[in-house]
Amino acid sequence: MQSTEKQAFNPNVMAFALMLAAFVGLFSETALNMAFTNLMVEFSISAATVQWLATGYLLVLGILVPVSALLIQWFSTRKLFIISMIFSIVGTLVAALAVNFEMLLVGRIIQALGTGLVLPLLINVLLVIYPIHKRGAVMGVMGLVIVAAPAIAPTISGLIVDGLGWNFIFYISAVLLVVNFIFGVKVIKDVSTITKPKIDVLSIILSTIGFGAIVYGFSIAGDSSMSDPMVLLSLAIGVVALVIFVIRQNKIEHPMLKMTVFKYPMFNLSLLFIIIVMMLILSSAILLPMYLKGSLLVSSAMAGLILLPGGFLNAVLSPVVGRSFDKIGPKPFIPTGFLLAAIGLFLLSNLTTSTAFWMVILFHSMVFIGITLIIMPGQTYGLNQLPPQLYPDGSAVMSTLQQVAGAVGTTFGILLMTSGQKTFAAANASATVPQMMSAGVQHAFTWLAVLAVIGFVGSLFIKTKKSN
Repeated sequence: MQSTEKQAFNPNVMAFALMLAAFVGLFSETALNMAFTNLMVEFSISAATVQWLATGYLLVLGILVPVSALLIQWFSTRKLFIISMIFSIVGTLVAALAVNFEMLLVGRIIQALGTGLVLPLLINVLLVIYPIHKRGAVMGVMGLVIVAAPAIAPTISGLIVDGLGWNFIFYISAVLLVVNFIFGVKVIKDVSTITKPKIDVLSIILSTIGFGAIVYGFSIAGDSSMSDPMVLLSLAIGVVALVIFVIRQNKIEHPMLKMTVFKYPMFNLSLLFIIIVMMLILSSAILLPMYLKGSLLVSSAMAGLILLPGGFLNAVLSPVVGRSFDKIGPKPFIPTGFLLAAIGLFLLSNLTTSTAFWMVILFHSMVFIGITLIIMPGQTYGLNQLPPQLYPDGSAVMSTLQQVAGAVGTTFGILLMTSGQKTFAAANASATVPQMMSAGVQHAFTWLAVLAVIGFVGSLFIKTKKSN
């Protein structure tokens, strides 16, 4: 075993640099949502085509993040940080300077490479540099990064799109990334152990095909339906590849991901929580801007401002929840969070073309308060169940499923909305576009509320005893 040289470091400063890099990357997941209509006009593309700016990003994350568990054991913390930041900066600049859709999509894909490296690195480093009794507080701040970035992105990007143009979403992100790169190079130290395990190329291929095909399948389902032959074929290929991948991991001497993480029941339960939460976050990030602009007919900037209080409350409450978690554990938070989210989503399922702004703000805020109570306690509790040698694998599994759940959640929301619109249009031949939009959103949020109820039932089975 080859260990990295131990160096003096400030854990809080290191955590800040990694979290800022992750924040900008996750911000990019939903930042362009407010600009989709602008891009459709500017580049003369359809809604199905422009959606690939989100789908392509999530597709790369779904493929790359599983490989990260291996990369963390091959490359030092500092080296991986530098590589991820270079990808992020280059991709952001390419997107900012894009003169056509293809160039913008390439920029997004390069961006995603950087984010796909930094997310698992962030989680793994936090588990290494902080003792278990302090993880709740620091993971609370990380939870703020993971939830707040996609939550406030529509607000900030809405203001930017209306005031400066969509390119400035990337220009501003590039400035933050360059500053953080300079800062991070000075403060990031090597804290992990380099073991350089044997690389199993077939496992990498199976992982890439498996996660990639599943994300792709759900993504194209948003343009057609779940019964489309191409959707079913893609999902089938993905499932078969992942089954073979899992079997192989249990048989080879040096697995790419140690499947032993799934032997810990409470880790598995925490994965369910994270999957549901990410589906709720990403589906809401698509549905609410579409409702506000398409049904209430507000501008991008106004739509962003309406969604701001939910993101603000998340920012305020995440560190508080983190500190409290260290003292009282996950049980009070997660059930309460799912209950609040379910109520908020049910209320959102009653939106109409005349719903008052304050009601949208209130219902959206309820959902995001609930999400705040779930995501950090769920992540920290799950990872705390694992022994230290499984942290890279646990964080890679959790990060991967977050991105897959995000892609599925986005498609799930669009499919439900489209289904609701078709049903409403069939029963109301003279329906207007705003009425159809609100009907579709009502249908989508009804089923998202059901998803939150499933999470609530699961949260009743939490056991407070930790494994380590």
